[in-house]
Amino acid sequence: MVLALAGSLVHAGVGLQPTLNPAGWPQLRRFLAAAVEPAASPEFLRLTWEATLTTLAYAVLGTAMALGIGVVAGVVISETWWRRPPSGRSRRRGRVGEVGGWLASRLVVGLPRGVHEAVWGLFLVSILGLDPLVGVLAIGIPYGAVTAKVYAELLDEAPRGPFEALRSAGVGRVRALTYALAPLAFPDLLSYAFYRFECAIRGAAILGIIGAGGLGFQLALSFQSLRYDEMWTLIYALVAVCGLADWWSTTLRRRSALPTRTIAGLPAEREGHDSVVAIRPSLRRDRRLHASAVVAVALVVVSVWHLGIDVSTLWAPRAQRLASEIATSSLPPDLGAANLARLAALGVQTLEMSVIAAVAACVAGMVAAFAVAGGSDGSRPAGALRQVGAIGARGLLLVARAVPPPVGALLLLFVLLPGPLPGALALALYNAGILGRLMAEVVENLDPGPLGALRSQGASPGQGFVYATLPRTLPRFAAFGLYRWEVTIRETVVVGLVGAGGLGRLLGQQLAAFDYRGVTATVAALVVLTFAVDVVSAAVRRSLR
Repeated sequence: MVLALAGSLVHAGVGLQPTLNPAGWPQLRRFLAAAVEPAASPEFLRLTWEATLTTLAYAVLGTAMALGIGVVAGVVISETWWRRPPSGRSRRRGRVGEVGGWLASRLVVGLPRGVHEAVWGLFLVSILGLDPLVGVLAIGIPYGAVTAKVYAELLDEAPRGPFEALRSAGVGRVRALTYALAPLAFPDLLSYAFYRFECAIRGAAILGIIGAGGLGFQLALSFQSLRYDEMWTLIYALVAVCGLADWWSTTLRRRSALPTRTIAGLPAEREGHDSVVAIRPSLRRDRRLHASAVVAVALVVVSVWHLGIDVSTLWAPRAQRLASEIATSSLPPDLGAANLARLAALGVQTLEMSVIAAVAACVAGMVAAFAVAGGSDGSRPAGALRQVGAIGARGLLLVARAVPPPVGALLLLFVLLPGPLPGALALALYNAGILGRLMAEVVENLDPGPLGALRSQGASPGQGFVYATLPRTLPRFAAFGLYRWEVTIRETVVVGLVGAGGLGRLLGQQLAAFDYRGVTATVAALVVLTFAVDVVSAAVRRSLR
Protein backbone atom coordinates (compact mmCIF):
# COMPACT_ATOMS: atom_id res chain seq x y z
CA MET A 1 0.00 0.00 0.00
CA VAL A 2 2.91 2.34 0.76
CA LEU A 3 4.41 1.67 -2.67
CA ALA A 4 1.02 2.11 -4.35
CA LEU A 5 0.50 5.42 -2.55
CA ALA A 6 3.97 6.68 -3.46
CA GLY A 7 3.54 5.69 -7.10
CA SER A 8 0.10 7.30 -7.26
CA LEU A 9 1.38 10.60 -5.84
CA VAL A 10 4.34 10.67 -8.24
CA HIS A 11 2.11 9.89 -11.22
CA ALA A 12 -0.27 12.67 -10.12
CA GLY A 13 2.66 15.09 -10.38
CA VAL A 14 3.26 15.70 -6.67
CA GLY A 15 6.87 16.87 -6.30
CA LEU A 16 7.53 16.76 -10.05
CA GLN A 17 5.42 19.60 -11.43
CA PRO A 18 3.40 22.54 -10.10
CA THR A 19 0.09 21.52 -8.57
CA LEU A 20 -1.00 24.71 -6.77
CA ASN A 21 -2.89 27.65 -8.25
CA PRO A 22 -2.12 30.66 -6.00
CA ALA A 23 -4.57 32.89 -7.91
CA GLY A 24 -7.50 30.84 -6.59
CA TRP A 25 -6.84 31.31 -2.87
CA PRO A 26 -8.98 34.51 -2.57
CA GLN A 27 -12.04 32.64 -3.88
CA LEU A 28 -11.51 29.78 -1.41
CA ARG A 29 -11.08 32.26 1.45
CA ARG A 30 -14.34 33.96 0.49
CA PHE A 31 -16.09 30.60 0.52
CA LEU A 32 -14.73 29.74 3.99
CA ALA A 33 -15.54 33.22 5.33
CA ALA A 34 -19.17 32.81 4.25
CA ALA A 35 -19.51 29.90 6.72
CA VAL A 36 -20.11 32.36 9.57
CA GLU A 37 -22.64 34.44 7.58
CA PRO A 38 -24.95 31.99 5.77
CA ALA A 39 -27.96 33.26 3.85
CA ALA A 40 -30.90 33.68 6.23
CA SER A 41 -33.58 35.54 4.31
CA PRO A 42 -37.11 34.13 4.82
CA GLU A 43 -37.48 33.39 1.12
CA PHE A 44 -34.25 31.39 0.91
CA LEU A 45 -34.91 29.56 4.17
CA ARG A 46 -38.30 28.52 2.80
CA LEU A 47 -36.60 27.32 -0.40
CA THR A 48 -34.03 25.42 1.69
CA TRP A 49 -36.79 23.75 3.71
CA GLU A 50 -38.58 22.56 0.58
CA ALA A 51 -35.33 21.32 -0.94
CA THR A 52 -34.49 19.49 2.30
CA LEU A 53 -37.86 17.71 2.28
CA THR A 54 -37.31 16.62 -1.33
CA THR A 55 -33.80 15.32 -0.60
CA LEU A 56 -35.03 13.54 2.53
CA ALA A 57 -37.89 11.91 0.62
CA TYR A 58 -35.50 10.56 -2.02
CA ALA A 59 -33.22 9.26 0.73
CA VAL A 60 -36.04 7.55 2.64
CA LEU A 61 -37.46 5.73 -0.38
CA GLY A 62 -34.03 4.89 -1.78
CA THR A 63 -32.93 3.45 1.57
CA ALA A 64 -36.14 1.43 1.94
CA MET A 65 -35.55 -0.10 -1.49
CA ALA A 66 -31.87 -0.70 -0.73
CA LEU A 67 -32.58 -2.46 2.56
CA GLY A 68 -35.17 -4.71 0.92
CA ILE A 69 -32.63 -5.73 -1.70
CA GLY A 70 -29.80 -5.94 0.82
CA VAL A 71 -31.53 -8.27 3.27
CA VAL A 72 -32.46 -10.81 0.60
CA ALA A 73 -29.35 -10.60 -1.57
CA GLY A 74 -27.04 -10.28 1.47
CA VAL A 75 -28.11 -13.69 2.71
CA VAL A 76 -27.79 -15.25 -0.73
CA ILE A 77 -24.22 -13.99 -1.38
CA SER A 78 -22.86 -14.75 2.11
CA GLU A 79 -20.36 -17.55 2.56
CA THR A 80 -22.48 -18.83 5.43
CA TRP A 81 -25.44 -19.42 3.10
CA TRP A 82 -23.38 -21.51 0.67
CA ARG A 83 -21.47 -23.48 3.31
CA ARG A 84 -23.18 -26.80 4.04
CA PRO A 85 -22.60 -29.38 6.77
CA PRO A 86 -20.25 -32.28 5.87
CA SER A 87 -21.96 -35.04 3.88
CA GLY A 88 -19.42 -37.80 3.38
CA ARG A 89 -18.17 -38.54 -0.15
CA SER A 90 -20.25 -35.82 -1.75
CA ARG A 91 -18.46 -33.21 0.33
CA ARG A 92 -15.81 -32.46 -2.33
CA ARG A 93 -18.36 -32.05 -5.12
CA GLY A 94 -20.48 -29.95 -2.78
CA ARG A 95 -17.50 -27.75 -1.98
CA VAL A 96 -16.96 -26.99 -5.67
CA GLY A 97 -20.62 -26.11 -6.05
CA GLU A 98 -20.50 -23.88 -2.97
CA VAL A 99 -17.53 -21.88 -4.23
CA GLY A 100 -18.99 -21.60 -7.72
CA GLY A 101 -22.40 -20.51 -6.45
CA TRP A 102 -20.86 -18.01 -4.04
CA LEU A 103 -18.68 -16.41 -6.74
CA ALA A 104 -21.54 -16.31 -9.25
CA SER A 105 -23.90 -14.67 -6.76
CA ARG A 106 -21.30 -12.05 -5.79
CA LEU A 107 -20.65 -11.30 -9.45
CA VAL A 108 -24.34 -10.73 -10.14
CA VAL A 109 -24.65 -8.37 -7.17
CA GLY A 110 -21.34 -6.73 -8.04
CA LEU A 111 -22.54 -5.55 -11.45
CA PRO A 112 -25.01 -2.88 -10.22
CA ARG A 113 -22.65 -2.02 -7.35
CA GLY A 114 -19.91 -1.08 -9.80
CA VAL A 115 -22.00 1.72 -11.31
CA HIS A 116 -22.31 4.94 -9.31
CA GLU A 117 -25.77 6.28 -8.52
CA ALA A 118 -25.04 9.38 -10.63
CA VAL A 119 -24.52 7.16 -13.69
CA TRP A 120 -27.72 5.26 -12.89
CA GLY A 121 -29.46 8.61 -12.65
CA LEU A 122 -28.18 9.78 -16.03
CA PHE A 123 -29.28 6.53 -17.68
CA LEU A 124 -32.69 6.56 -16.00
CA VAL A 125 -33.29 10.21 -16.92
CA SER A 126 -32.84 9.21 -20.55
CA ILE A 127 -35.60 6.61 -20.14
CA LEU A 128 -38.03 8.06 -17.58
CA GLY A 129 -37.36 11.76 -17.98
CA LEU A 130 -37.42 14.02 -14.90
CA ASP A 131 -39.64 11.62 -12.98
CA PRO A 132 -39.14 11.27 -9.18
CA LEU A 133 -38.71 7.52 -9.69
CA VAL A 134 -35.32 8.30 -11.24
CA GLY A 135 -33.89 9.45 -7.92
CA VAL A 136 -35.40 6.55 -5.97
CA LEU A 137 -34.18 3.87 -8.39
CA ALA A 138 -30.78 5.51 -8.85
CA ILE A 139 -30.23 5.27 -5.08
CA GLY A 140 -32.02 2.00 -4.39
CA ILE A 141 -30.37 -0.21 -7.04
CA PRO A 142 -26.66 0.42 -6.37
CA TYR A 143 -27.16 0.96 -2.64
CA GLY A 144 -29.08 -2.29 -2.46
CA ALA A 145 -26.14 -4.12 -4.00
CA VAL A 146 -23.70 -2.41 -1.61
CA THR A 147 -25.92 -3.19 1.38
CA ALA A 148 -26.12 -6.83 0.30
CA LYS A 149 -22.33 -7.07 0.25
CA VAL A 150 -21.91 -5.50 3.69
CA TYR A 151 -24.74 -7.52 5.25
CA ALA A 152 -23.21 -10.71 3.85
CA GLU A 153 -19.88 -9.85 5.46
CA LEU A 154 -21.51 -8.99 8.79
CA LEU A 155 -23.28 -12.36 8.80
CA ASP A 156 -20.04 -14.13 7.90
CA GLU A 157 -18.16 -12.35 10.72
CA ALA A 158 -20.77 -13.14 13.40
CA PRO A 159 -19.89 -15.95 15.87
CA ARG A 160 -20.66 -19.25 14.11
CA GLY A 161 -21.19 -21.45 17.16
CA PRO A 162 -24.98 -21.06 17.47
CA PHE A 163 -25.51 -21.30 13.70
CA GLU A 164 -23.43 -24.45 13.30
CA ALA A 165 -25.13 -26.03 16.31
CA LEU A 166 -28.57 -25.49 14.77
CA ARG A 167 -27.42 -26.69 11.35
CA SER A 168 -25.92 -29.85 12.87
CA ALA A 169 -29.27 -30.47 14.56
CA GLY A 170 -30.99 -30.45 11.17
CA VAL A 171 -32.39 -26.91 11.22
CA GLY A 172 -32.73 -25.30 7.78
CA ARG A 173 -30.48 -22.50 6.64
CA VAL A 174 -33.14 -19.79 6.75
CA ARG A 175 -34.27 -20.61 10.30
CA ALA A 176 -30.68 -21.02 11.50
CA LEU A 177 -29.75 -17.62 10.08
CA THR A 178 -32.86 -16.04 11.57
CA TYR A 179 -32.42 -17.42 15.07
CA ALA A 180 -28.63 -17.75 15.36
CA LEU A 181 -26.78 -15.18 13.24
CA ALA A 182 -29.26 -12.34 12.71
CA PRO A 183 -29.71 -11.54 16.46
CA LEU A 184 -25.95 -11.52 17.05
CA ALA A 185 -25.30 -9.28 14.05
CA PHE A 186 -28.36 -7.09 14.67
CA PRO A 187 -26.54 -4.05 16.21
CA ASP A 188 -24.15 -3.86 13.25
CA LEU A 189 -26.97 -4.48 10.75
CA LEU A 190 -29.00 -1.69 12.34
CA SER A 191 -26.04 0.66 12.48
CA TYR A 192 -25.26 0.09 8.82
CA ALA A 193 -28.90 0.63 7.83
CA PHE A 194 -28.76 4.10 9.36
CA TYR A 195 -25.34 4.70 7.83
CA ARG A 196 -26.79 3.77 4.44
CA PHE A 197 -29.66 6.20 5.11
CA GLU A 198 -27.13 8.93 5.78
CA CYS A 199 -25.31 7.97 2.56
CA ALA A 200 -28.63 8.12 0.72
CA ILE A 201 -29.10 11.70 1.90
CA ARG A 202 -25.75 12.63 0.39
CA GLY A 203 -26.50 10.53 -2.69
CA ALA A 204 -29.78 12.38 -3.15
CA ALA A 205 -27.85 15.65 -2.96
CA ILE A 206 -25.46 14.43 -5.67
CA LEU A 207 -28.37 13.37 -7.86
CA GLY A 208 -29.83 16.83 -7.39
CA ILE A 209 -26.78 18.24 -9.14
CA ILE A 210 -27.75 16.31 -12.29
CA GLY A 211 -31.35 17.52 -12.16
CA ALA A 212 -33.25 15.49 -9.55
CA GLY A 213 -34.01 18.58 -7.46
CA GLY A 214 -33.54 19.09 -3.76
CA LEU A 215 -30.50 20.42 -1.92
CA GLY A 216 -28.03 19.29 -4.59
CA PHE A 217 -29.81 21.21 -7.31
CA GLN A 218 -29.88 24.36 -5.20
CA LEU A 219 -26.20 23.88 -4.31
CA ALA A 220 -25.30 23.72 -8.01
CA LEU A 221 -27.29 26.88 -8.76
CA SER A 222 -25.68 28.78 -5.86
CA PHE A 223 -22.20 27.64 -6.86
CA GLN A 224 -22.69 28.73 -10.48
CA SER A 225 -23.52 32.24 -9.28
CA LEU A 226 -20.78 32.13 -6.57
CA ARG A 227 -23.31 32.78 -3.80
CA TYR A 228 -21.27 31.20 -1.05
CA ASP A 229 -23.62 32.34 1.75
CA GLU A 230 -26.44 30.36 0.13
CA MET A 231 -24.14 27.36 -0.30
CA TRP A 232 -23.39 27.31 3.42
CA THR A 233 -27.08 27.49 4.31
CA LEU A 234 -27.70 24.45 2.12
CA ILE A 235 -24.64 22.64 3.53
CA TYR A 236 -25.84 23.30 7.07
CA ALA A 237 -29.20 21.84 6.12
CA LEU A 238 -27.42 18.68 4.93
CA VAL A 239 -25.38 18.62 8.15
CA ALA A 240 -28.55 18.92 10.25
CA VAL A 241 -30.33 16.07 8.46
CA CYS A 242 -27.23 13.83 8.53
CA GLY A 243 -26.67 14.70 12.20
CA LEU A 244 -30.24 13.75 13.06
CA ALA A 245 -29.79 10.40 11.31
CA ASP A 246 -26.48 9.92 13.16
CA TRP A 247 -28.08 10.65 16.55
CA TRP A 248 -30.99 8.31 15.82
CA SER A 249 -28.57 5.57 14.78
CA THR A 250 -26.32 6.02 17.82
CA THR A 251 -29.25 5.90 20.24
CA LEU A 252 -30.66 2.67 18.82
CA ARG A 253 -27.25 1.07 18.38
CA ARG A 254 -26.28 1.54 22.01
CA ARG A 255 -29.59 0.14 23.23
CA SER A 256 -29.50 -2.86 20.90
CA ALA A 257 -25.83 -3.56 21.59
CA LEU A 258 -26.45 -4.32 25.29
CA PRO A 259 -27.94 -7.81 24.76
CA THR A 260 -25.03 -8.67 22.46
CA ARG A 261 -22.52 -7.87 25.17
CA THR A 262 -24.51 -9.96 27.62
CA ILE A 263 -24.41 -12.95 25.30
CA ALA A 264 -20.68 -12.52 24.69
CA GLY A 265 -20.14 -12.93 28.43
CA LEU A 266 -21.96 -16.26 28.75
CA PRO A 267 -19.89 -19.31 29.68
CA ALA A 268 -18.78 -21.49 26.77
CA GLU A 269 -21.09 -24.34 27.69
CA ARG A 270 -24.12 -22.04 27.37
CA GLU A 271 -23.28 -20.74 23.90
CA GLY A 272 -25.65 -21.88 21.20
CA HIS A 273 -29.40 -22.09 21.40
CA ASP A 274 -29.67 -20.68 24.93
CA SER A 275 -27.65 -17.59 24.02
CA VAL A 276 -29.85 -16.95 20.99
CA VAL A 277 -33.00 -17.15 23.09
CA ALA A 278 -31.50 -14.67 25.57
CA ILE A 279 -31.33 -11.83 23.07
CA ARG A 280 -34.69 -12.06 21.38
CA PRO A 281 -37.04 -11.09 24.26
CA SER A 282 -35.04 -7.91 24.95
CA LEU A 283 -35.38 -6.84 21.32
CA ARG A 284 -39.10 -7.57 21.37
CA ARG A 285 -39.54 -5.36 24.46
CA ASP A 286 -37.50 -2.43 23.12
CA ARG A 287 -40.15 0.27 22.77
CA ARG A 288 -37.78 2.77 21.18
CA LEU A 289 -36.88 0.26 18.51
CA HIS A 290 -40.55 -0.41 17.80
CA ALA A 291 -41.30 3.33 17.72
CA SER A 292 -38.43 3.80 15.25
CA ALA A 293 -39.88 1.13 13.00
CA VAL A 294 -43.24 2.90 13.05
CA VAL A 295 -41.59 6.24 12.25
CA ALA A 296 -39.66 4.64 9.38
CA VAL A 297 -42.86 3.26 7.84
CA ALA A 298 -44.55 6.65 8.25
CA LEU A 299 -41.61 8.38 6.54
CA VAL A 300 -41.92 6.00 3.58
CA VAL A 301 -45.63 6.77 3.21
CA VAL A 302 -45.12 10.54 3.51
CA SER A 303 -42.20 10.44 1.05
CA VAL A 304 -44.30 8.62 -1.55
CA TRP A 305 -46.97 11.30 -1.18
CA HIS A 306 -44.48 14.21 -1.22
CA LEU A 307 -42.72 13.08 -4.39
CA GLY A 308 -45.89 11.88 -6.10
CA ILE A 309 -44.46 8.47 -6.97
CA ASP A 310 -46.27 6.65 -9.76
CA VAL A 311 -44.72 3.23 -10.41
CA SER A 312 -46.77 2.78 -13.57
CA THR A 313 -44.19 4.99 -15.29
CA LEU A 314 -41.85 2.00 -15.32
CA TRP A 315 -43.96 0.03 -17.80
CA ALA A 316 -45.28 2.97 -19.81
CA PRO A 317 -44.89 2.47 -23.61
CA ARG A 318 -42.61 5.50 -23.94
CA ALA A 319 -40.24 4.26 -21.23
CA GLN A 320 -40.10 0.79 -22.76
CA ARG A 321 -39.39 2.25 -26.20
CA LEU A 322 -36.59 4.51 -24.94
CA ALA A 323 -35.06 1.69 -22.91
CA SER A 324 -35.04 -0.54 -25.99
CA GLU A 325 -33.45 2.18 -28.13
CA ILE A 326 -30.70 2.90 -25.58
CA ALA A 327 -30.00 -0.81 -25.12
CA THR A 328 -29.73 -1.26 -28.88
CA SER A 329 -27.41 1.73 -29.32
CA SER A 330 -25.26 0.64 -26.34
CA LEU A 331 -24.36 -2.78 -27.73
CA PRO A 332 -21.87 -4.01 -28.63
CA PRO A 333 -19.52 -1.92 -26.45
CA ASP A 334 -16.70 -0.01 -28.12
CA LEU A 335 -13.76 -2.39 -27.65
CA GLY A 336 -11.53 -1.02 -30.39
CA ALA A 337 -7.78 -0.90 -29.84
CA ALA A 338 -7.71 2.88 -29.41
CA ASN A 339 -10.56 2.91 -26.89
CA LEU A 340 -9.12 -0.01 -24.92
CA ALA A 341 -5.77 1.79 -24.66
CA ARG A 342 -7.54 4.92 -23.43
CA LEU A 343 -9.59 2.90 -20.92
CA ALA A 344 -6.45 1.22 -19.61
CA ALA A 345 -4.64 4.52 -19.10
CA LEU A 346 -7.60 6.22 -17.45
CA GLY A 347 -8.31 3.08 -15.41
CA VAL A 348 -4.82 3.33 -13.92
CA GLN A 349 -5.45 7.01 -13.17
CA THR A 350 -8.77 6.13 -11.52
CA LEU A 351 -7.05 3.49 -9.40
CA GLU A 352 -4.38 6.00 -8.37
CA MET A 353 -7.02 8.55 -7.39
CA SER A 354 -8.78 5.94 -5.29
CA VAL A 355 -5.55 4.87 -3.55
CA ILE A 356 -4.66 8.46 -2.60
CA ALA A 357 -8.19 9.14 -1.40
CA ALA A 358 -8.57 5.88 0.53
CA VAL A 359 -5.22 6.05 2.35
CA ALA A 360 -5.60 9.72 3.28
CA ALA A 361 -9.20 9.17 4.41
CA CYS A 362 -8.28 6.10 6.46
CA VAL A 363 -5.47 7.88 8.33
CA ALA A 364 -7.61 10.95 8.97
CA GLY A 365 -10.55 8.78 10.00
CA MET A 366 -8.49 6.87 12.56
CA VAL A 367 -7.24 10.07 14.18
CA ALA A 368 -10.74 11.55 14.23
CA ALA A 369 -12.26 8.32 15.58
CA PHE A 370 -10.16 8.38 18.75
CA ALA A 371 -10.81 12.11 19.15
CA VAL A 372 -14.57 11.53 18.92
CA ALA A 373 -14.40 8.52 21.26
CA GLY A 374 -12.47 10.50 23.84
CA GLY A 375 -8.76 9.88 23.39
CA SER A 376 -6.03 7.54 22.27
CA ASP A 377 -6.99 4.94 24.85
CA GLY A 378 -10.56 4.75 23.53
CA SER A 379 -12.08 5.88 26.84
CA ARG A 380 -15.01 8.23 27.15
CA PRO A 381 -14.22 11.97 27.17
CA ALA A 382 -13.29 13.13 30.66
CA GLY A 383 -13.40 16.83 31.50
CA ALA A 384 -14.94 19.79 29.74
CA LEU A 385 -12.03 20.32 27.35
CA ARG A 386 -12.04 16.71 26.17
CA GLN A 387 -15.80 16.79 25.70
CA VAL A 388 -15.63 20.00 23.67
CA GLY A 389 -12.87 18.45 21.54
CA ALA A 390 -14.96 15.33 20.93
CA ILE A 391 -18.02 17.40 19.97
CA GLY A 392 -15.87 19.56 17.69
CA ALA A 393 -14.35 16.52 15.99
CA ARG A 394 -17.81 15.01 15.46
CA GLY A 395 -19.01 18.30 13.97
CA LEU A 396 -16.06 18.46 11.56
CA LEU A 397 -16.77 14.90 10.45
CA LEU A 398 -20.41 15.83 9.81
CA VAL A 399 -19.42 18.82 7.68
CA ALA A 400 -16.78 16.80 5.80
CA ARG A 401 -19.24 14.11 4.74
CA ALA A 402 -22.04 16.60 4.07
CA VAL A 403 -20.19 18.39 1.25
CA PRO A 404 -20.82 16.38 -1.96
CA PRO A 405 -17.55 15.32 -3.67
CA PRO A 406 -18.31 17.24 -6.91
CA VAL A 407 -18.67 20.46 -4.91
CA GLY A 408 -15.49 19.69 -2.98
CA ALA A 409 -13.61 19.00 -6.22
CA LEU A 410 -14.81 22.29 -7.75
CA LEU A 411 -13.71 24.19 -4.65
CA LEU A 412 -10.29 22.53 -4.69
CA LEU A 413 -9.93 23.42 -8.37
CA PHE A 414 -9.74 27.04 -7.17
CA VAL A 415 -6.35 26.35 -5.56
CA LEU A 416 -5.13 23.24 -7.42
CA LEU A 417 -4.34 22.88 -11.09
CA PRO A 418 -6.65 20.59 -13.11
CA GLY A 419 -5.83 16.90 -12.90
CA PRO A 420 -6.50 13.86 -10.72
CA LEU A 421 -5.22 15.44 -7.47
CA PRO A 422 -8.21 17.76 -6.77
CA GLY A 423 -10.62 14.87 -7.24
CA ALA A 424 -8.55 12.56 -5.04
CA LEU A 425 -8.35 15.10 -2.22
CA ALA A 426 -12.07 15.90 -2.47
CA LEU A 427 -12.83 12.20 -2.13
CA ALA A 428 -10.34 11.92 0.75
CA LEU A 429 -12.07 14.70 2.68
CA TYR A 430 -15.51 13.23 2.02
CA ASN A 431 -14.50 9.69 2.96
CA ALA A 432 -12.62 10.87 6.05
CA GLY A 433 -15.93 12.13 7.41
CA ILE A 434 -17.54 8.75 6.72
CA LEU A 435 -14.69 6.60 8.02
CA GLY A 436 -14.28 8.77 11.11
CA ARG A 437 -17.89 8.08 12.04
CA LEU A 438 -17.66 4.33 11.38
CA MET A 439 -14.33 3.97 13.18
CA ALA A 440 -15.57 6.00 16.15
CA GLU A 441 -18.41 3.50 16.56
CA VAL A 442 -15.86 0.68 16.62
CA VAL A 443 -13.96 2.40 19.43
CA GLU A 444 -17.14 3.20 21.36
CA ASN A 445 -18.33 -0.41 21.12
CA LEU A 446 -15.10 -1.87 22.54
CA ASP A 447 -15.40 -3.98 25.66
CA PRO A 448 -13.59 -1.92 28.34
CA GLY A 449 -12.49 -5.05 30.22
CA PRO A 450 -9.06 -5.66 28.61
CA LEU A 451 -8.10 -2.00 28.84
CA GLY A 452 -9.27 -1.78 32.44
CA ALA A 453 -7.31 -4.90 33.35
CA LEU A 454 -4.09 -3.45 31.92
CA ARG A 455 -4.62 -0.07 33.57
CA SER A 456 -5.30 -1.73 36.94
CA GLN A 457 -1.89 -3.43 36.65
CA GLY A 458 -0.16 -0.07 36.24
CA ALA A 459 -0.02 0.17 32.44
CA SER A 460 0.27 3.69 31.03
CA PRO A 461 -2.36 5.11 28.66
CA GLY A 462 0.04 4.56 25.76
CA GLN A 463 0.61 0.93 26.70
CA GLY A 464 -3.13 0.39 27.07
CA PHE A 465 -3.65 1.85 23.60
CA VAL A 466 -0.96 -0.34 21.99
CA TYR A 467 -1.86 -3.62 23.70
CA ALA A 468 -5.61 -3.37 24.39
CA THR A 469 -7.21 -0.86 22.02
CA LEU A 470 -5.21 -0.92 18.80
CA PRO A 471 -5.14 -4.72 18.23
CA ARG A 472 -8.93 -4.92 18.58
CA THR A 473 -9.68 -1.92 16.36
CA LEU A 474 -7.17 -2.33 13.52
CA PRO A 475 -8.94 -5.29 11.85
CA ARG A 476 -12.24 -3.39 11.71
CA PHE A 477 -10.46 -0.22 10.66
CA ALA A 478 -8.76 -2.13 7.85
CA ALA A 479 -12.08 -3.69 6.79
CA PHE A 480 -13.76 -0.28 6.65
CA GLY A 481 -10.81 1.22 4.81
CA LEU A 482 -10.83 -1.54 2.21
CA TYR A 483 -14.57 -1.18 1.81
CA ARG A 484 -14.28 2.58 1.27
CA TRP A 485 -11.50 1.94 -1.25
CA GLU A 486 -13.97 -0.05 -3.33
CA VAL A 487 -16.60 2.67 -2.94
CA THR A 488 -14.06 5.33 -3.88
CA ILE A 489 -13.49 3.58 -7.21
CA ARG A 490 -17.13 4.30 -8.02
CA GLU A 491 -17.06 7.80 -6.55
CA THR A 492 -14.26 8.86 -8.88
CA VAL A 493 -17.03 9.07 -11.48
CA VAL A 494 -18.77 12.03 -9.86
CA VAL A 495 -15.58 14.07 -9.47
CA GLY A 496 -14.56 13.08 -13.01
CA LEU A 497 -17.83 14.48 -14.32
CA VAL A 498 -16.70 17.95 -13.18
CA GLY A 499 -13.29 17.57 -14.85
CA ALA A 500 -11.16 15.93 -12.13
CA GLY A 501 -9.82 13.16 -14.38
CA GLY A 502 -10.08 9.38 -14.52
CA LEU A 503 -12.75 7.28 -16.15
CA GLY A 504 -15.41 9.64 -14.85
CA ARG A 505 -14.19 12.45 -17.06
CA LEU A 506 -14.26 10.17 -20.11
CA LEU A 507 -17.75 9.02 -19.15
CA GLY A 508 -18.97 12.61 -18.98
CA GLN A 509 -17.59 13.31 -22.44
CA GLN A 510 -19.21 10.18 -23.88
CA LEU A 511 -22.59 10.97 -22.33
CA ALA A 512 -22.46 14.51 -23.71
CA ALA A 513 -21.74 13.08 -27.18
CA PHE A 514 -24.43 10.36 -26.88
CA ASP A 515 -21.70 7.75 -27.46
CA TYR A 516 -23.56 4.92 -25.73
CA ARG A 517 -21.24 2.21 -27.05
CA GLY A 518 -18.34 4.06 -25.47
CA VAL A 519 -20.36 4.56 -22.28
CA THR A 520 -20.98 0.81 -22.06
CA ALA A 521 -17.26 0.09 -22.40
CA THR A 522 -16.35 2.69 -19.76
CA VAL A 523 -18.97 1.42 -17.31
CA ALA A 524 -17.70 -2.14 -17.91
CA ALA A 525 -14.17 -0.97 -17.08
CA LEU A 526 -15.45 0.55 -13.82
CA VAL A 527 -17.26 -2.69 -12.96
CA VAL A 528 -14.10 -4.72 -13.61
CA LEU A 529 -12.08 -2.40 -11.35
CA THR A 530 -14.74 -2.61 -8.64
CA PHE A 531 -14.90 -6.39 -8.81
CA ALA A 532 -11.09 -6.70 -8.69
CA VAL A 533 -10.90 -4.52 -5.59
CA ASP A 534 -13.80 -6.50 -4.09
CA VAL A 535 -11.89 -9.77 -4.48
CA VAL A 536 -8.70 -8.27 -3.02
CA SER A 537 -10.49 -6.68 -0.06
CA ALA A 538 -12.41 -9.90 0.67
CA ALA A 539 -9.15 -11.86 0.74
CA VAL A 540 -7.49 -9.35 3.07
CA ARG A 541 -10.48 -9.26 5.42
CA ARG A 542 -10.55 -13.05 5.48
CA SER A 543 -6.91 -13.13 6.54
CA LEU A 544 -7.62 -10.55 9.25
CA ARG A 545 -10.43 -12.71 10.65
